[in-house]
Amino acid sequence: MLEIENIAQIGVFGGSGFYKFLEESEQITVSTPYGAPSDKITVGKIGGKKVAFLPRHGAEHKLLPHQINYRANVWAMKKIGVQKVICPCAAGSLQKHIKPGDFVICDQFVNKTWGRSDTFFEGPEVKHISPADPYCPTLSKLAVNVAQELDIPVHSQGTILVIQGPRFSTKAESKFYTNQGWEVINMTQYPEAYLVKELDMAPVNISLITDYDAGLVSDVEPVTMEEVYRVFNENNEKLKKLLFTMIERM
Repeated sequence: MLEIENIAQIGVFGGSGFYKFLEESEQITVSTPYGAPSDKITVGKIGGKKVAFLPRHGAEHKLLPHQINYRANVWAMKKIGVQKVICPCAAGSLQKHIKPGDFVICDQFVNKTWGRSDTFFEGPEVKHISPADPYCPTLSKLAVNVAQELDIPVHSQGTILVIQGPRFSTKAESKFYTNQGWEVINMTQYPEAYLVKELDMAPVNISLITDYDAGLVSDVEPVTMEEVYRVFNENNEKLKKLLFTMIERM
């Protein structure tokens, strides 16, 4: 049985670069039945609230999406008392109207990953959790409202397609995904957000759009790693401001 420690109430994955803004911060090591999390958890305060940051790729960004121990990361958050989890991520756009630099608060996912440990229920108890609405509508609405107040271009809903990685899509794959009407593509939202839901925490996604995937099939240039980093770095301050304002209002 999971023993809860009341260390923090709000968790953030992918928190690289945020630590220095925390008040009274400290790093803690959390052990889990599923192995070690991606890194130490940094715990501090924002607006009087106790917040835990865990970089999903590790502090040195050494873990590829398919190598992340998602169960250990999520279990560690639950163990220290987290109830609400913000899951920001860099992502590609599958639709022309969603541009690099835009934010999308996704409300659905489609999973195209394989081989990832994606449940805490492995018997003898039989339990089925519905992810029909995988993200918390209350937190999603808060994210949209705050983004609008901060004049951040934001889309209030969208479906995020999660691919295995680490490679990007072929043009044929990208065209198929676009034709399905899906808006966003990423490599880490599954099983992260679903595992958060399995442990009765509330997840919210914030996708920062960095590129047009495989170029919307020759309409624009295909994605490159250099372009992803450039757009992400240009908009990182906006993401930080959005996260911190959200946390202050939770």
